[in-house]
Amino acid sequence: MSDKLKYDHRGVSASKSEVHKAIKGQDKGLYPNAFCKILPDHAGGDENYCNLMHADTAGTKAGLAYLYWKETGDLSVWKGIARDAIVMNVDDMACVGCYNNLLLSSTIGRNKNVIPGEVIEQIISAAGEFADQMAEYGVEIHLAGGETADVGDIVRTIDVGYTAFGRLHRKDLIVNDFEEGLEIVGLASSGQTEYETTYNSGIGSNGLTSARHDLLNKYYDQNFKEAYDPMVPETYRFTGPYRLGDEVEIDGQKHRIGKLMLSPTRTFLPFFARHLNKYRGEIKGIIHCTGGGLTKSSKFTAGYHVIKDNLLPVAPIFNLIRETTDTPWREMVQVFNLGTRLEIYCRPEVSAELVKDAQSMGIEADVIGRVEKHKGTSLTIEGDFGRLEF
Repeated sequence: MSDKLKYDHRGVSASKSEVHKAIKGQDKGLYPNAFCKILPDHAGGDENYCNLMHADTAGTKAGLAYLYWKETGDLSVWKGIARDAIVMNVDDMACVGCYNNLLLSSTIGRNKNVIPGEVIEQIISAAGEFADQMAEYGVEIHLAGGETADVGDIVRTIDVGYTAFGRLHRKDLIVNDFEEGLEIVGLASSGQTEYETTYNSGIGSNGLTSARHDLLNKYYDQNFKEAYDPMVPETYRFTGPYRLGDEVEIDGQKHRIGKLMLSPTRTFLPFFARHLNKYRGEIKGIIHCTGGGLTKSSKFTAGYHVIKDNLLPVAPIFNLIRETTDTPWREMVQVFNLGTRLEIYCRPEVSAELVKDAQSMGIEADVIGRVEKHKGTSLTIEGDFGRLEF
């Protein structure tokens, strides 16, 4: 049975094809090819401005946090889940140039029988801590409260989501206006930046259903039945060799499997705040490699051939998943970012400076590819694993 079918059996989709089909006929906003939907300035009524609103969650990563918390008693793991859900919103909005003066509201659905108030306190306090940290880099995030609902009939553990709102002058927008000859600067998802306190594995919040079941063993199937969908066939549940407390070595340092899988999604807001303005005229598109992994760009680059043939090194967590599961590389690049989380499509004359600016903040970066005329293939991804075409 194929790995693609295995992924489907777990009730998840890397391509979200059904969702895209459902919204196909909807209005795509002022700039249909922008990374986020951009609306007229309904909030202020000024035709020179626009509005953005974005909603997302930490996804099934919250279920992984539940397992880690139950096994270790470490409440702090929930702070990372709040950060995941926030970053999945604000960094998407940053891809169109909107990264400051953001309003943020939470929507948390919990099963009160398994998620006590102390967990909620960790999640809510983490939002304030994230806002405070971003303020140090000149990014203002305003917390607008939110809703916490006890919905045990439909949520097995907890679902943590946020909605973000921003208002931006249209002249400051980045709307994915691609052209032949652009270079792609890739910014890494792993390592440790100047604004991170510990090593980040780079896994983010995408593909965690796959990673969780592929890396963790049957102990969790047998002892935490509330932490997974019972409709997933037993064959596809927790098929790996590890417990959350097991350690692996990365660059001479030992890391718990659980901590690697729960590394908070890296934000690039400090990078945007410090460096984006000087490149606005030279940057023609930004892609946040979330759902769809390294193939995410294909949604926005119609009419061009995007070649990524100098990828950043595959982060160790993804090699671990690959080696443990023998998942085909084609599926790996569709599910995970593999260590390259942000793609900046820019004119060649500024690519070296962008790389240098990212590296100055502790973010690994390099020119990973280019944009050419369409020649029948929309996307080529090439690495040590070979050549993949989409």
